[in-house]
Amino acid sequence: MTPTRLRLFADYFQLHVMDEDAEDDLGEAWTKEAVSDGLAAGERTLGIGTESNVDVDVLVELLGRPPGDDTGAFDHVVEASLQVPSGRVAVLGCTDYLPDAARFDVPAGCVRVRASRTNPDVPDAIERVHLQLWPAPYGAPAVLKRWAPGD
Repeated sequence: MTPTRLRLFADYFQLHVMDEDAEDDLGEAWTKEAVSDGLAAGERTLGIGTESNVDVDVLVELLGRPPGDDTGAFDHVVEASLQVPSGRVAVLGCTDYLPDAARFDVPAGCVRVRASRTNPDVPDAIERVHLQLWPAPYGAPAVLKRWAPGD
């Protein structure tokens, strides 16, 4: 599938990647560690942290297998598993209206999501988030590359 470009409002410094039928509440998932990692993981919803609480550019790419190591091209990279029993993933800002969210068909079951960010702390630059999704068995959330302010 051709990658899809979106411009999303990262209200509360986050985006959501979720099964379109999920009803997860990430309130308690945003622990101090999750904020530091830029990743809050529920069973059927992932919160992807951003450094911006304005519009961000998002590229969504559906893959048939895990991507290669592209961490050198990004400032911060995290991965987590997501249960998608509906076979449809919605990608949206956390306060966006779910019925209007972009949706993507994926194999029903477990998928892995890699969220890679660039321009997290450059004045007047638009933060970019690259989302890659592929079918995979469950795996624990992971920080593949950590960015910290001032890096």
